[in-house]
Amino acid sequence: MTPASTTNPTSADVLSCRGVGVHRGDNAVVSDLTMTVRTGEWVALVGPNGAGKTSLLHAVAGLLPATGELRVDGHHPMALGRRALARVVALMPQRPVVPPGMSARHLIALGRTPYLGRFATESAADRDAVDHEIARLGLAGFADRPADQLSGGELQRCILARALCQQPRLLLLDEPTSALDIGHQQTVLDLVDELRAERGLTVLAAMHDLTLAAQYADRMVLLDQGRVVHDGPPADVLSAARLGATYGARVEVLDRPAGPAVVPIRATQPPHPRAAHRPDQLGGTR
Repeated sequence: MTPASTTNPTSADVLSCRGVGVHRGDNAVVSDLTMTVRTGEWVALVGPNGAGKTSLLHAVAGLLPATGELRVDGHHPMALGRRALARVVALMPQRPVVPPGMSARHLIALGRTPYLGRFATESAADRDAVDHEIARLGLAGFADRPADQLSGGELQRCILARALCQQPRLLLLDEPTSALDIGHQQTVLDLVDELRAERGLTVLAAMHDLTLAAQYADRMVLLDQGRVVHDGPPADVLSAARLGATYGARVEVLDRPAGPAVVPIRATQPPHPRAAHRPDQLGGTR
């Protein structure tokens, strides 16, 4: 196991974890996890199903209790309180809950909840923030449509707009492209990367697609059974031997200018198409 690349938290760290554990019921889904995420970084959490990626994100977002030392912007998530934490951390869930009949605009406006006054009344600043995100993410064409009738790509952009309305420092993405085709995957990840540069956002993303993760992330943290296997630049983390041992998969890792590409390999190669039609194999004569 390789320890996290930074073990001593500093003022530049948006997220600091030391010996963090997370339980779901009686099961320890994250154990003795140590890592940091610095301001402006994009860190990808990768690993097989059940590795603890989503549980760690939920602990950072204050949705699950955690043991050990977990600090978001210098504070324990539970100690900040829900409203204060929501002004620092925003989560894009893997399976967003969309109330039936709610318009896309009202869904996006839910991101302003941490800023609403005592009687939950929207201010002009709240409405301006919603309008700004709708315009920035190109959502005006369907902002008044029911959100539960949007395509997967449209809904993902609305959920991103809702998260951005929280004006967070740390954006948590839980498999943000799992239900999208390759074009919409690129659209969403490009947009997140642009916003990261524009606003100084820090991104912590659980990602299954290792090639996409390598192209967008500055660092990758490989998890297995809730523990850190390796933490470092994508080129260091993605080796065929390490991925084989962690995922139980046969892969080849290709060195590409945009970042490593992970290619699965079949256990056996199929016969050549022409060989299948040779006369002697079909009962014919030579």
